[in-house]
Amino acid sequence: MTMSSTLPDDRQAKRNVAVLVAAQAILGAQMPMMFIVGGLAGQSLASNPCLATLPISLIVLGSMLAATPISAIMQKWGRRVGFLVGATAGALGGLIGAYGLFLGSFPIFLVGSLLTGIYMSAHGFYRFAAADTASDNFRPKAISYVMAGGLAAAIIGPQIVKLTSEAYVIPFLGTYLAVIGINVLGSALFFFLDIPTPAKPTADEPKGRSRLELLKTPRIAVAIICAMVSYALMNLVMTSTPLAVVGCGFSANDAADIVTSHVLAMYVPSFFTGHLIARFGVEKIVALGLAILATAGLVALQGVELGNFFLALVLLGVGWNFGFIGATTMLAASHEPQERGRMQGLNDLLVFGGVTLASLASGGLMNCSGGSAIEGWTAVNLAMIPLLTLAGGALLWLVLRPADPARV
Repeated sequence: MTMSSTLPDDRQAKRNVAVLVAAQAILGAQMPMMFIVGGLAGQSLASNPCLATLPISLIVLGSMLAATPISAIMQKWGRRVGFLVGATAGALGGLIGAYGLFLGSFPIFLVGSLLTGIYMSAHGFYRFAAADTASDNFRPKAISYVMAGGLAAAIIGPQIVKLTSEAYVIPFLGTYLAVIGINVLGSALFFFLDIPTPAKPTADEPKGRSRLELLKTPRIAVAIICAMVSYALMNLVMTSTPLAVVGCGFSANDAADIVTSHVLAMYVPSFFTGHLIARFGVEKIVALGLAILATAGLVALQGVELGNFFLALVLLGVGWNFGFIGATTMLAASHEPQERGRMQGLNDLLVFGGVTLASLASGGLMNCSGGSAIEGWTAVNLAMIPLLTLAGGALLWLVLRPADPARV
């Protein structure tokens, strides 16, 4: 069975999208859970408050390091195997994280976070898997629908945190035990996927461009930059948010509610992002995403009332959605099937490399910039400016380049 077996009416693609939406909703719930409690748990375990967000940074680092191996596994054995590897790593990460909390050991807790990053890497390929069997017309919608599955995750994850964070004497232990169950139960969904394993290339088939040649392709380079900046800025601000909210005198439940609104805003637009891309063009939607991210930073700098946190984080989610889905769509249309494994692995390596740096910077900016939570929160949001300038400049350069029908 080859990629040419895709049905013209996208029935196969729609079935796969339904499975991936469910996986996004159930397995994806662990990601907002980790982002809500990771920094708070790290703050309770770390001897240096500047290292509070290190657990989240290691999740992202693990995702970056796993991106190329996971992509290679999927290229050789198929999406299902890669996704099962990710869910297994997520369960092990939850188990080791729970053990670290039980012992009060920050290093063991960090090991669990690193393993959780393998799940996060596999999770990132849901959007690419949605495009595998989709026609050109359905592809942006397929990617968008799968991302929309995060809407349920945005509700499920924070509610599980509320139910489990104080379920045991040791704070957050119950949350990490819940993560184990989510991965074990959710992994069964992947047995319903019907995505052909890429055929092994024969000696006379084109091998596609090398990684360097792919990176030199203007449209691919700009897509990676915009995806990296959109995701990095979202992570930079979201990672600091629970620390800022609690540091400004509000409760952990307030932080969970704000993160819920943020993750909802990340995924609700996915119901129509694909349609907007098809109607207005991918470049305009990416540009709109970057502009909304900038607006989120401006709102956050206006004050530290709950309303400011809620509005800033909602705008941050919408901006990420347009910027990241747009960049993903741009990338998916810019490489050949035989280049899929190396291109998608390289993309996620670079994107999550940028996100790793952002999450590392987040804790330092939040806890070690000035003497208060307000000063730290200000530093976090000001740090958005150079990255937005980079992405906006790259996108403008691409749009203004002289037309050349031979290039992509």
